[in-house]
This record gives sequence, structure tokens and C-alpha cells, in this order.
Amino acid sequence: MNDALNIHRLHFAFTITFHYIFPQLTMGLALLLVYLKTKALRTGDEHYNRSARFWARIFGINFALGVVTGIPMEFQFGTNWAAFSKTAGGVIGQTLAMEGVFSFFLESSFLGLFLFGEKKLGRVGHWWAAFLVWLGSWLSGYFIVATDAWMQHPVGYQLGAHGEIELASFWGLLLNKWALWQYLHTMLGAVQTGCFVMAAVGALYLLTSRHEAYGRTFVRGGVLVGVFAAVLQLFPTGDAQGKMIAENQPVTLAAMEGLFLTQEGAPLAILGQPDVKNRKLDNPLVVPKMLSFLTYKQWTANVRGLDAFPEDGWPDQISLLYFSYHVMVGLGTIFIAVMVVAAFLLWRGRLFESRWMLWILMVSVPLPYIANTAGWMTAELGRQPWLIYGLLRTARGVSPRVGAGNVWFTLIGFMGMYTVLAILWLFLVYREIEEGPGPEEEDPRKVARVSIPVN
Repeated sequence: MNDALNIHRLHFAFTITFHYIFPQLTMGLALLLVYLKTKALRTGDEHYNRSARFWARIFGINFALGVVTGIPMEFQFGTNWAAFSKTAGGVIGQTLAMEGVFSFFLESSFLGLFLFGEKKLGRVGHWWAAFLVWLGSWLSGYFIVATDAWMQHPVGYQLGAHGEIELASFWGLLLNKWALWQYLHTMLGAVQTGCFVMAAVGALYLLTSRHEAYGRTFVRGGVLVGVFAAVLQLFPTGDAQGKMIAENQPVTLAAMEGLFLTQEGAPLAILGQPDVKNRKLDNPLVVPKMLSFLTYKQWTANVRGLDAFPEDGWPDQISLLYFSYHVMVGLGTIFIAVMVVAAFLLWRGRLFESRWMLWILMVSVPLPYIANTAGWMTAELGRQPWLIYGLLRTARGVSPRVGAGNVWFTLIGFMGMYTVLAILWLFLVYREIEEGPGPEEEDPRKVARVSIPVN
């Protein structure tokens, strides 16, 4: 592990994985804040305004941590990946600059107004502040995803006189077909994080008999939005993303599925352990011909395995890629099951009294974080050994003058600082949840049961 390239990769993997804990929740909560403010505007019920203020405080904590952990990654393009920045800066600099100048300042400005300007803005103005916070956060997500999508599927570029990559089509970069589907898939993952967190807090309140009116609102909102997000995550966005990989990165598909041999009627691996040395999948549990059907809509379609590609073009971490992909898909399937059952119970009017379902919602809160991380690992490990697919190999993108010792030093430093930040984040969020959204509200059903009729 003393090879500088591997340490550079580990360094960036650590910082970006920790960073993404925060934006996935803010992007998910941004949509739910609009939902709560819309309910408040339509009903005139102050309950929804207090709910929105509560989640806005948690949003603000996550936003602040996202900013603090996001800034170092911008510098890492220069400190750790100088050759990559020199080669492709003329392209990726466009979307990264737009993310900072346009969407970040839009989100941060209106977040300030949302948190501190409710009385001045009025009911309608405060709704617009929530909407623009959502718009800014989701625009920010698009520019970041468009940057990564260009690295996955480079379009709209030309090569300069000295081998540098120059932007030839601005709209080609922004409207990259890879970016459109990857963005939708990514944002639905963020929405699921927001929904599970909101539902989990609501379930906690109901199980502990605290803030029960808010608990019902949070569970209801998280489940209603979450069931749609969970299903759309699978189809059409997940399906379309898989088809693009099959078309443009077939070696990645083979590695993700643990398919070592080209086959007609290729099976879909549900479980198994890839044995890369012996070119086989150990202890496989497969669905016959399903991979061919899912990929090409034909049961006997030919799917190329890893044997169809030169080994120097294989992803260099096949086992990790395989498990990351299967963790993502497995958790995505669990999310659909949980949300569909919860939505059914909500429809039948039994969800708030079903303690077993409330427990499931509460303890599931880490799972969307794991699934989103596994999804990004699948995308980035699958692109290897390329930094820009087909144009620049990862080994040629690092900073040539920064040795392994220097990278280890900064990585250990980041680990220490981020441990402190994680503790601070957990403490602040815990304090907000303990304090709750506001004064306890009477449950109208309880009031009805104890009221004395007056003749």
C-alpha cells in the first residue's frame, strides 16, 4: 500500500465518501421542506410550519458540514491530481465553477432567508425561499454529476496541440446522456435518504410517545415520498443506467456481475464470491438467462464476459466492485419492500399503531447512506483503470511530485479532523431531535376519548 497512486486514490475516496454523507441528506430534505411548506401554505396549519423549521435546522447543520468537507476536495484536484487537472481542467472547470458560482450561492443565500427571514418574507415568500433552496441544491447536484458523467462518457471535447483536452461543445457537456440518467438516479438516492431519516425520526417520536403529532407527520411524509423514490430508483433510472453501462462500458458490466465467460443466455448472479485468479464465481446463486433479458430484452442474448476484453482494461478491484454493486442493488430492493409495506399500512390507517413497522423504519436509517456510498463506489471502481474513460488512465492523472509519505501524512490528518467533525455533527443533530420541533401538541383522538359531553 506504499504505492503513491493507491494512496492518492484512498485519500480522495475517504474525503469524498465522508463529504457525501451530508449533501445526500440536504438534497433529499430540500424536497421534503418544499412538501412541508406547501402543506402549510395550503392548510394554514402552523403545525407544518413548525415541522419545516425543525427540519430546516437539521438541514442547516448538514449544509455547514457539507461546505466544510467539500472545500478540501476542490484543492485535491491540484494537490493530488495535478496531471488530471492540467489535462482536463478546461472541461471540468466549467461545471465545477458553475456549481460554485450559481447553484451554491443560490442555495446558501436562500437558506439564510429561509432560516432567519420568515417573518419578513411572509407565508408565500417563505415558500419561495424553500423552493429556491431546493432548486439550488438540486442544480448543485446536477453540475457535480455532469462532471463525473463526462469522466464516465466523455463528449463535446477536442484535443489541443499539446494533448490537453479542450471543451468543444458546452451544451454537449451539460446534456450528456450519461449525465441525465445518472443525475436522476443519484437524486432519487438522496431523496430516499431524506425520506428514511424523516420517517425514522417520526417513528422514534411515536415509539417513545413524544411529539406524536409531529411523529405522524414525519412518518407520513417520509413514506409517501419515499415509496415513489424507491420504485423510480429501480425503474426507469436504474434500468437506463445499466443499459448505458452495457453499451458504453461492457467490461464494467461483466465485472459488476461477476461474469468471467462470455455467454448466450447469461445468468444474473444474486449471490456469490468472485475468484478473479481462477476466473469463476464461487458458491453462485443465479437466475438463469436473466442478465441477458435485463440487458438486451432477449433471453438468449450474448453478453460479453471479462474473457472478451484484454486484462489491462479490466477494473483493478473486481471483487470490491462486484460486492459494491450487489450491496447497492440488494438494499435498493429492501427499500422498495419497506416503503411499499409502510405505504400499505398507511393506506389502511394502521401504520402509526404498527410498532414492528415503526421499528423497521427507525433502524433502517443507516441503510440509504450505505446504499448511496455503494452506488458511488460502483460508478468509480467500474470506470477503472480510466480516470477519463478511454482518454486518460488513472495512473497518469496523479501529481507526479507528491510522494506516498506526503499523502499518508495528510490522509491521517484528515481522518483525525473528520472524526471530530463527525462527533460534532452527531451531537448537534441529536440535540435537535431531543428538543423536537416545538411544544407538544394534543392528539385530537386522545382529547376525544377523555372529553365529557355537555347536555
